[in-house]
Amino acid sequence: MQLFREAVEADDHDAMASTLADDVVFSSPVAFKPYHGKQTTAAILRAVTRVFRDFHYVRTVDDIGGRDQVMFFEARIDDVTVHGCDILHLDSDGLIDDFTVMVRPLSAAQALSRAMATEFAAEMASITPTDKTG
Repeated sequence: MQLFREAVEADDHDAMASTLADDVVFSSPVAFKPYHGKQTTAAILRAVTRVFRDFHYVRTVDDIGGRDQVMFFEARIDDVTVHGCDILHLDSDGLIDDFTVMVRPLSAAQALSRAMATEFAAEMASITPTDKTG
């Protein structure tokens, strides 16, 4: 998961996508149902890098087995400070197969929802229909 963190910090979208399993499940803090598949999750990550400003990880918690990690972050959306965490699980190949994001406070989740509506739609328009199914 160090590779994912390094990719995020370098704003390297291809490197971020390379850490995702083909069947990754992404649970968003602003959507009821999870998203499925590498292409869709990569699109979400590309969109969110345009939404967040001053994004940085502040702390990491690992499990003993090494397949689960929580990375706490801070960022800004316009004038709203976002506190959140990426909860990651690795499959047997070392790729992220479960990716959950949580954010607080409520004003941050609302700002994220508004900002992502436009950015995510633009990203999804660039994905072919077969890619959208995961």
